[in-house]
Amino acid sequence: MNWTNAIEQTIRTTTANISRFKDKFPHVSSGDGKYRLVDQTDWTEGFWAGILWLSYEYSQDPVIRDAAVQSVASFSKRLERESHLEHHDIGFLYSLSAKAQWILEQDESARETALRAADILMKRWRSGPQLIQAWGPEGDPHNGGRIIIDCLMNLPLLYWAAEQTGDPTYADTARIHAEKSRRFLVRGDDSSYHTFYFDQETGDSLRGGTHQGFRDGSTWTRGQAWGIYGFALAYRYFREPQFLETSKRLARYFIDHLPDDHVAYWDFDAPQAEGTPRDSSASAITACGLLELIEHLPAGDPEREFFLAAVHRSMNSLIENYFTAGDEAEEGFLRHGSYSVRGGVSPDDFVIWGDYFFLEALLRLESRIPGYWYERHENMG
Repeated sequence: MNWTNAIEQTIRTTTANISRFKDKFPHVSSGDGKYRLVDQTDWTEGFWAGILWLSYEYSQDPVIRDAAVQSVASFSKRLERESHLEHHDIGFLYSLSAKAQWILEQDESARETALRAADILMKRWRSGPQLIQAWGPEGDPHNGGRIIIDCLMNLPLLYWAAEQTGDPTYADTARIHAEKSRRFLVRGDDSSYHTFYFDQETGDSLRGGTHQGFRDGSTWTRGQAWGIYGFALAYRYFREPQFLETSKRLARYFIDHLPDDHVAYWDFDAPQAEGTPRDSSASAITACGLLELIEHLPAGDPEREFFLAAVHRSMNSLIENYFTAGDEAEEGFLRHGSYSVRGGVSPDDFVIWGDYFFLEALLRLESRIPGYWYERHENMG
């Protein structure tokens, strides 16, 4: 199946899902091919909004646009209620919903919603240890000085807010956090920690750990994927070479540790045997990250072809072996995603972020539609 055919199948599934989901948001499945629906209470709702905006941008279907606009209204109400926003995943929620509508339609109310969301994310900044706290309230005894690699994908909301408002505080905060993530989450062998702990008062580094991975010292593949994409996006904004080099280092490690079908297991250090869960979402995220990374390499750079060949191998395998092509009964795009293998939550199921990044990668390949992590104008690359 080529990119276009795969995109058109995702559009058909999305159209069917609009009727199925109504005003709810898909989260993960539980082995039955059906998404569990949530109502603005989790960190994942933005991925459904992002699928709607991508699908509309490609198809120009007014039915899909209506659903996308309605989803943004729901995100605006969530802000007004200040509901379930006490975490760092504000970027995942609002970059792919309100910011997406602003990018596509220059809707002023959507812009204001996204800027208010950026202000909510800024409240996670902790001046003592100089970081954006992932989880828990300020001073939390366990999570108070903890960062996680996922947050690199929330920082683009702050890059954008700095650009929109002219206030450098957003970008300065994001840069400090990105640089701290680079120094402490990325290991010397180019693998990564999922999380890292710092002393809340002094900022002294304490230890690396994991919340999702096989063990503290292992490499959780989705975390590695967040790093590939997140550091490439940091480079897009700051143009500082260490961010690009870090993205490349993580990318080479990811590619070098893939199994024969070029789709990642859930953790690179987990025993790989029959029945070991994959994480198709990690490979979909990495495909997007590699395509972002390639944009920043000069035309003659030999790694362009290396990274692009890796994207093609992975995406072809996802389409051939993981994609629900033509199966209208299944609500997701990609089988064999994992949410939390350690926690026993949807270890081999549909995950809505996997569907989003799969579609973003397809559109980057086929139509050069890059998603909604940044404004689309010349000075951003």
